[in-house]
Amino acid sequence: MDSKKQEYWEKAAAFHGHVCGGLAIGFQAAFYAIRLLDLTFSEDEQIVCIAENDACGVDAIQVVLGCSIGKGNLLFHLTGKQAFSFYNRKTGKAVRLYLKARAPEGLEKAKACRFYLDCPPEEMFVASPPRIPLPERARIFRSVPCSCCKEITAENRIRLQEGKPVCPDCYVHYDRFSV
Repeated sequence: MDSKKQEYWEKAAAFHGHVCGGLAIGFQAAFYAIRLLDLTFSEDEQIVCIAENDACGVDAIQVVLGCSIGKGNLLFHLTGKQAFSFYNRKTGKAVRLYLKARAPEGLEKAKACRFYLDCPPEEMFVASPPRIPLPERARIFRSVPCSCCKEITAENRIRLQEGKPVCPDCYVHYDRFSV
C-alpha cells in the first residue's frame, strides 16, 4: 500500500475505532470508485454514495470520499448487501460495486482484513451501472413546530392530524386492518 493510501487507512481505522474486514471492504470500494470515476474528496455533494448496508465499510467511505449523512451525499438503501453505488455529479459517471470475493469462512479478524486489503478490486467487486438513478441534491426544509410536543421538525416530516401539524413521534397511526 502506498503512503497516501496507508494514511487514509489509518484515518479510517481511527474514525471507525478498530480494524476489520468490513472496514477494508469499504476502503477498497472507495479507492476503486476513485479510479473508475475519477473522484476526489467531496467537499460538498459532488460525489454521492448510496450504501446498501449500514456496516463497517461505510465509515471508510466517509473518510476516503467525504460522503456524509449531514452533507446529504451519503444515502442508505438498505438491502443487506455489500454493495455501494457511487456517482460523480460533475461528469455524470456512476458505478455500483457489489462484493463478490469473500474471505474464507473461519478466518480470524486480522487475516480477513488482510485478505480484503490484498485483493485486487477488479477481483473483489462486480462493477455495473447503478440500479438507482442519481438522487437530487439535498434540500433544506422549513422548520415547523409540532402541535403536540412543540419540538421543531423539518416540514417534509410533518403529518397532519385533526388538521394540526404533528411530528412523526406524536402522530397516531390509524389503520383499521392492523392487529
